Amino acid sequence: MKKKSKTKIAATYATALYAAAEEKKAVDAVLQDVEKLLPVVKADAAFIKFMANPLYDMEEKKEVLAEVAKKLRLSAQMLSCLEVIDENSRFADLEYILAEFKHIYFDKHNIVQVDVDSVKKLSAAQDKKLAANLEKLLNKKVVINYTITPDILGGLRIKFGSSMIDDSLQNKLNRLEIVMKGGQ
Repeated sequence: MKKKSKTKIAATYATALYAAAEEKKAVDAVLQDVEKLLPVVKADAAFIKFMANPLYDMEEKKEVLAEVAKKLRLSAQMLSCLEVIDENSRFADLEYILAEFKHIYFDKHNIVQVDVDSVKKLSAAQDKKLAANLEKLLNKKVVINYTITPDILGGLRIKFGSSMIDDSLQNKLNRLEIVMKGGQ
């Protein structure tokens, strides 16, 4: 039997989740659920190990899922999806499935995810100006994920898709060092 890649499995489940949410006119609600659930999945490896372990009773897992859904205030649509993922023994792929759902949502709504590294948190005015400039540059709505990265010393490092704009002080110093050494 041929082994499927995690990305292919994630795409299959995420596409099915998107289609089901679209049918119920609950795409935005499911996206909110994904946004709530993704950090939990990334942070709690024990939860994923428990849910992915086939030795544990299915009813016990359903109770845990119901409790998690209640605590995070997840929609019935998301709880149903999590139960299907569990029944098909794909819980180990949950992080990939949720990330792929976001990718599908962003693609269908003409949104691009942008990762920005900065030394400190940007002010509200700086954030608004950066978002406006990126939307103008990319001709799409943007969702910005900020990361505080002291190593860049100053400026910003902006990544979107396969492109990067590195206007960090660290990068400028590295280029200056190369020029001073006689490089290009």
